[in-house]
Amino acid sequence: MTDGLMSKAATMEIPIHGNGDSRRLTEEDDLEQDLQQVMVSGPNLNETSIVSGGYGGTAEGIIPTSAIKGSFTPSHPPHGPLISPSPSAASRIASQGGPASGSSLHQAHPPMTGEEAAAAAATRGVAVEKFDIVKKWGINTYKCTKQLLSERFGRGSRTVDLELETQIELLRDTKRKYESVLSLARALTNHFYSLVQTQHALADAFSDLSQKSPELQEEFGYNAETQKLLCKNGETLLGAVNFFVSSINTLVNKTMEDTLMTVKQYETSRLEYDAYRTDLEELNMGPRDAGTLCRLDAAQANFQAHRAKYEKLRADVAVKLKFLEENKVKVMQKQLLLFHNAISAYFAGNQQQLEQTLKQFNIKLKSPGAGKPSWLEEP
Repeated sequence: MTDGLMSKAATMEIPIHGNGDSRRLTEEDDLEQDLQQVMVSGPNLNETSIVSGGYGGTAEGIIPTSAIKGSFTPSHPPHGPLISPSPSAASRIASQGGPASGSSLHQAHPPMTGEEAAAAAATRGVAVEKFDIVKKWGINTYKCTKQLLSERFGRGSRTVDLELETQIELLRDTKRKYESVLSLARALTNHFYSLVQTQHALADAFSDLSQKSPELQEEFGYNAETQKLLCKNGETLLGAVNFFVSSINTLVNKTMEDTLMTVKQYETSRLEYDAYRTDLEELNMGPRDAGTLCRLDAAQANFQAHRAKYEKLRADVAVKLKFLEENKVKVMQKQLLLFHNAISAYFAGNQQQLEQTLKQFNIKLKSPGAGKPSWLEEP
């Protein structure tokens, strides 16, 4: 009890007159209000006190600075700064703090028409359908990834068709070799085209010098004619080589690529088939309850569907590989014969045989200005 009274006296502000005598408190209520305010807001730490006595002075010698500032200051100023809300914040507080009426809490929505209801139902149907597609894709991707990793680490089994796998590997190796041949044939075409252009420029230079050098007119003349003949034969050979390159490009980048696309689909279906087969085997080895039986029926249906897809693509790959091999043999027999005859005739200097080779394979050379319309035909 004594400690409580001492704390009350220590927290109470007692103004001091100039002679040092304290003024007597007149009302008991002021003390009670001060105590309640201290209990609610805590002691006023922002006020600075001046001790008039020595080190061990009593509480009566403590002079708060709030009492020195002036006699018109209130004895109990409010603690903390006063913050007035902005007009926008006050309006929001008033709108949110007021009692909400039933009309504002429950706003009446007009009923939807038949068209709006149908459109909303269609939108929900499309969303549900997309969600199902994404869900199936996620489950399928998870199963296939799990199967692939188990095969890579040697923990899972895979379905293997040895004969078909051998043919697929042979096709890939053949495609790599044909791509190398195609690259070399294109390089030959570019180099030979540069040679023909050089011979054509040399023929023009010889013709010009034969006219400007009377003493060497004959020598420049027959050299110019020789280069012109070589240019003509070179252009004929370029036509044959370009036809060879075009045919090989079609065989490699279209026919073989189409077959390999089917092979990729077959390999994907094989992975899916093995993934669902493994899933079905794991369910068969587990306990049999109501939930497991439902999952087992669904796994059996998925397994049968992927098995049918796998078998269909395997048959498609076998057929395409067979047709590709037959087509490859026919195309390469024709193209290799063309390439041999054209090269042999050109380097033998047999112009007639070279032209006959192009006629044999129905190759028509384009004249330099064949693709451009005449100036009379231009708009």
